[in-house]
Amino acid sequence: MKQLLITLLLFSLANYMLAQQKPNIVLLFVDDYGWADVGYRNSIFQTPNIDQLKKESLDFNRAYIPTPTCSPSRASLLTGKEAVRMQMVRHIPNNPKFGFTKELRTNKPFSLWPKDPVQMKTRNWLPLEEVTYAERLKEYGYYNMFIGKWHLGHEPYHPIKQGFDNQYGTSNAGHPNSYYPPFFKHSDVLKNVQDEYLTDHLTDYAVDFISNYNKKNPFMLSFWYYNVHGPFVGHKKLVQKYLNQGLDKKFAQYAAMVEAMDNSVGKIREAINNKGIADNTIILFVSDQGGAFSNAPLSGGKKGGNTLGEGGARVPFIINYPGITKPNTVSNTPIQTIDVFPTLMEIASGKKECNKNIQGKSLMPILEGKNLKSRNLFFFRSYEDQYAAVINGDWKLIKYHSGLYKLFNITTDEGEQNDLINTKQKKAKQLKKALQKWEDKVIIKS
Repeated sequence: MKQLLITLLLFSLANYMLAQQKPNIVLLFVDDYGWADVGYRNSIFQTPNIDQLKKESLDFNRAYIPTPTCSPSRASLLTGKEAVRMQMVRHIPNNPKFGFTKELRTNKPFSLWPKDPVQMKTRNWLPLEEVTYAERLKEYGYYNMFIGKWHLGHEPYHPIKQGFDNQYGTSNAGHPNSYYPPFFKHSDVLKNVQDEYLTDHLTDYAVDFISNYNKKNPFMLSFWYYNVHGPFVGHKKLVQKYLNQGLDKKFAQYAAMVEAMDNSVGKIREAINNKGIADNTIILFVSDQGGAFSNAPLSGGKKGGNTLGEGGARVPFIINYPGITKPNTVSNTPIQTIDVFPTLMEIASGKKECNKNIQGKSLMPILEGKNLKSRNLFFFRSYEDQYAAVINGDWKLIKYHSGLYKLFNITTDEGEQNDLINTKQKKAKQLKKALQKWEDKVIIKS
């Protein structure tokens, strides 16, 4: 009996030590934050904490969203799958016009966009049968905490139904009514918060989670910001200085929102350091699509019919993996956020992810200073004439329902000003063929 107890004790101790050897993971996912809206690319914005994170980390200069819009971007990040394969090609509308209640609930699985030229239906929630990174990480012993914006369905489809152990600040809304209370209409979420800026309140909760975490399991904290999505309501203490710089009112509010988000990044990193776990905590910082303002020098953005342009589909993406990533390095390899899922699985398991149901590829080779095999990256969203694209290395082909194609060399023409569709016909033909083959495979005819 004594020997059995000793064996069980040693087994438990071994499992505890193994759990602690696995790194904690913090994913900071910002809403509508443009590639150009960081201080190290644009001096208008004050982002010292993000700038410092970049100096200590690997910066992906060409990171993309497969479907650059709120809900599909989240679905892809969670599952490692191109959202079009899940029939999620637009954001969840959360509007009575689309059959939603005032509490933003619906029993209709799909909705249509009135101006969509092909009237393609899109899902109103992420199906529960889809496997999320939280569900898989749980298998590897992780505790999963979710904070903030979800926008992948109402209560039966919330994070705690998709593998997360707990959630906080998660409403049915795609964005708040205001960044000061009351945050949400027709919702009890955060109803007791008094006169706090939304980002500050959620950040304090994240800091408390990190500071007081006492489980033996490693944790993954998914902090999905409502910032910097509209309405553009900046922190009261920050707006005036941007007005004093001559920015117009709306842009000054936005710049203040960016700074508030950057302050949040700083507080979370400080909590990690104070906890003494910085050497065993991976930080990922990424946005869900391009910004709503100018994304210069890139073309396109969240609005305006060119969301598959670099300014709409390309986002900030930084990874800090202590002992693995080399500080202040930049990768120009094109990657997509579907790559996060297999990367997390390899980190958690120590083995390459061999799931044929996902399209993402682990970024571990790049994190370790190696090369990732060249591949085609595909894009799809169904709102307007422009709807699909493919990137291969330096080259990008954009396709329109009306039959128009555009071809750009992104390395030499980052702003997509020189359409080469008629001069680089061999490359255009090659990418057209690849894109059509992919469309034939992924689009579910309804």
